[in-house]
Amino acid sequence: MPDITGLVAFAVIALGMVLTPGPNMVYLISRSICQGRAAGLVSLGGVALGFVFYMMCAAFGITAIVMAVPYAYDALRFGGALYLLYLAWQAVKPGGRSPFQVKDLPEDSPRKLFTMGFLTNLLNPKIAVMYLSLLPQFVNPDHGSVLAQSLVLGFTQIAVSVSVNAVIAIAAGTIAAFLARRPTWLVVQRWLMGTVLAGLAVRMATEARR
Repeated sequence: MPDITGLVAFAVIALGMVLTPGPNMVYLISRSICQGRAAGLVSLGGVALGFVFYMMCAAFGITAIVMAVPYAYDALRFGGALYLLYLAWQAVKPGGRSPFQVKDLPEDSPRKLFTMGFLTNLLNPKIAVMYLSLLPQFVNPDHGSVLAQSLVLGFTQIAVSVSVNAVIAIAAGTIAAFLARRPTWLVVQRWLMGTVLAGLAVRMATEARR
């Protein structure tokens, strides 16, 4: 087991990371607002599964393969960038709707919401990088099983991330009613969301491999 001091320090770092806007947060907020809080929480379940996947890979050393093989990392990075560009196009295309427009939007099934949340997280290579680079810094072979310590740290990060994102998803749902009475803000938000998603896609596709 990791020592308490190290575990707390790791939890604080995990909190700082989850509060930094990224693809997961953008997706959860848009889902929660366009389809309701329940949809946002279902999507969060998929995101959480993505965390579990990467955490288990890191714990068993599989994620190292992604970092060791440039083409594997690049495929994941560009796949994520293309997915974000698709979401950006959905926001700004002619006849497109703002994620804040709840009425008349087609509702996705819980299965699709869960799957899309999972893919959003899975196609974010920074998650793999985070687990591979961050976990080893808090693992001490003198404190017992390395695998057990990795799992404890990993589940700590997941617990922090899920808790914070759940609060964000629930709060985001209340914004829909506010914006529904202000059409101009809906247009502004639609283009702002598309710009942010496109920016994230470009950043993900062009940033150097670390």
